[in-house]
Amino acid sequence: MRLRTSQDRLKIEHSIIDGLRRVLEKLLEQNDGIRSIVPGRISMVRDAKGPVVKVRVTVPVSNGWKAIALAAGARQEMFVSTTISKEALEKAFVEAGATLAGN
Repeated sequence: MRLRTSQDRLKIEHSIIDGLRRVLEKLLEQNDGIRSIVPGRISMVRDAKGPVVKVRVTVPVSNGWKAIALAAGARQEMFVSTTISKEALEKAFVEAGATLAGN
């Protein structure tokens, strides 16, 4: 399957949970320090009520951070390729319209 890209930095292989795409596009517009974002697997969960996108930056990976997005009854993994710190990435997500999920 070919990857579809948005601004050559948002890699889309499959669906994105409701509301998350808008947050990711705004995040990329506002932050040149983010090389790319690859949304991953979607799972249905009970603790993701409502349309508000909540994000939790979880663990470092070889080229950035793994994050979890929660919204509309689903959770989605994301891999963010960047050199910025966890705190700076969390702040950038908030500025892009997401809220931080509890750790």
